[in-house]
Amino acid sequence: MTPTKSKLGFWMCTALVVGNMIGSGTYLMPAALAPYGGVSLLGWVITGTGSILLALVFARLGQWMARSGGPHAFTRAAFGDFAGFLVAWSYWVACWTGNAAIAVGFVGSLAKFFPTIAQSPRLGAGLAVASIWACTLINIRGLRTAGMVQLVTSVLKYVPLVLVGVFGIAYLKPAAFTPFNPTGQPLLGAMSTTMTLTLWAFLGLECATVPAGDVEDPHRTVPRATIWGTVFTAVAMVIACSTVMAIVPRAQLAESTAPFADAATLLWGRTAGYLMAGAATIACFGALNGWTLVQGQVAQTAADDGLFPTQLAALNRRGSPAVALASTSILVSVLVLTNYTGSLVSVFTFVILLSTAANLVPYLFCAVAALQMMARRMLPEGAEMPGPGFVAIALLAFAYALWAFGGSGKESVYWGSILMLGGLPLHVYMGWKQRKAEA
Repeated sequence: MTPTKSKLGFWMCTALVVGNMIGSGTYLMPAALAPYGGVSLLGWVITGTGSILLALVFARLGQWMARSGGPHAFTRAAFGDFAGFLVAWSYWVACWTGNAAIAVGFVGSLAKFFPTIAQSPRLGAGLAVASIWACTLINIRGLRTAGMVQLVTSVLKYVPLVLVGVFGIAYLKPAAFTPFNPTGQPLLGAMSTTMTLTLWAFLGLECATVPAGDVEDPHRTVPRATIWGTVFTAVAMVIACSTVMAIVPRAQLAESTAPFADAATLLWGRTAGYLMAGAATIACFGALNGWTLVQGQVAQTAADDGLFPTQLAALNRRGSPAVALASTSILVSVLVLTNYTGSLVSVFTFVILLSTAANLVPYLFCAVAALQMMARRMLPEGAEMPGPGFVAIALLAFAYALWAFGGSGKESVYWGSILMLGGLPLHVYMGWKQRKAEA
């Protein structure tokens, strides 16, 4: 029986971008930025600008290559199998390590309603693993089901950000962000730190390009969803997070585990605080669902291209990469259980650093892949050659991603390099297997 695949439309693709960007990191960001005062605004501006530049690059690449795979497909077309494998490997690991962090964040958000969760590591681990497999089963049912869940959860978590930003905008006064740099660090160092922190909230801008082969009118839908999803999210996050920093006193904010809920409580009362905490829980679940979709698509398309084992390319009768989804979710579950058997904070922080560094590798490659495809005139028939303006955009996007990679810290760069090198034996094995099949 031929697998039947549903198609994703514009709104579902946009929801994939918005939903994957707005997760636990967004709702916790004001607390993380509280010690940095006004410098955090510079971090938001730089990260937001860099992310929009990257979104423009991915939109153009998605217009040129309307096929599933996203970052690794673009890189492979421009630089060959080896570079394509490095990006596929890095991006795939970034997906499932990031999902481990999101699952832990989901359980943490539930603790607002059920305090016993925070007191029982076993219960927390069980709930985290249960959330992983709930999202896996949703995605196994097919792209359409996963897309509908993503659309609903994206609306439910985007609206509260807008409400806080709109009704709290009166609190945005210069006094709320003084002193400008309370850290005592040099301005450039403090700015780089805030840029790294805010970057976690922007990861996912490229997600509409990953399932492009299963999108309606992908040449038009993918670029629009990428650009508008990134712009919508960037505007909402910057305004809402800045508003929360202005509403909640800095000392309280720095210790807060639910900054948006605290802001809603101050604006509208206790009930609103609980509703906002519920939005944070939905945000985590929606992000987990969206990234589960991406982790399966990345593994499946890499297998289709001969970069990953062929078993991961298998589709069920609904056209879903069930083997890729299930096998990757096993890895996520193991990593989550590791979180709960060791130091939660230290391992959670490590996972975020690892995922961020791994995500930046595809960003770097794709920025120059666009330039390579232009230089070698690898554009599809009928495509217009972009002018100097796009060349500048691609170069600035590369410079931003490179700065972000270096600014993410020595530990992040160190583990990111080990991550890429660790996948090389698999690349050698896949090459040997292909040569043996051709012999």
